[in-house]
Amino acid sequence: MKDTFKHKGLRQQLVEIIKSKGIKDEKVLEAIGNIPRHMFMDSGFLDHAYQDKAFPIAADQTISQPYTVAFQTELLQVKPGDKILEIGTGSGYQTAVLCELGAVVYSIERQRELYKKTSKFLPKLGYIAKKLIFGDGYIGLKEEAPFKGIIVTAGAPFVPKPLLSQLAIGGRLVIPVGDEVQTMTLFIRNGAKEFEKHEFGEFRFVPLLEDKN
Repeated sequence: MKDTFKHKGLRQQLVEIIKSKGIKDEKVLEAIGNIPRHMFMDSGFLDHAYQDKAFPIAADQTISQPYTVAFQTELLQVKPGDKILEIGTGSGYQTAVLCELGAVVYSIERQRELYKKTSKFLPKLGYIAKKLIFGDGYIGLKEEAPFKGIIVTAGAPFVPKPLLSQLAIGGRLVIPVGDEVQTMTLFIRNGAKEFEKHEFGEFRFVPLLEDKN
């Protein structure tokens, strides 16, 4: 599959749509403009790749709406070299955005089918995560902590305590919390036991699944 001028043009239109919805971080917009989203989707959905919508991928999961990806990424405030933990690799699209921003990415996926597919696919596009792991996102990745940022790309019914404990001081956790509908929530770690919490409206995500297959 190729990345054509047509695709690049459609991406720039997508960037303008996301901008009009309030995304201001130029680096995030640039990342969305650079990543060939159509390659992350099944060929049947190619016509929809640059619409600002979520679409189904394997294992009953979805590739998130570009605006949502941009919104979460902007909240994370990624700087080059930041150590970031992603919970829910999925299609790898969010992983690619983090790589574009120069993050050192650790990503956990619970669906074996997606894990296998994405771990082969991402490097082919030149997006190299530090570690892609098949495992349980609820427990995070203690052996690699602390993280400057943690991003959860599925709806969590509650905030997993291990994720808070694995944040560096000054680190940010971006997580959609709720059952049917989620509230986008940001935690900033200000001290050993001190967290600042901010909420940013309602979103809809597939549920964050517990335990491994």
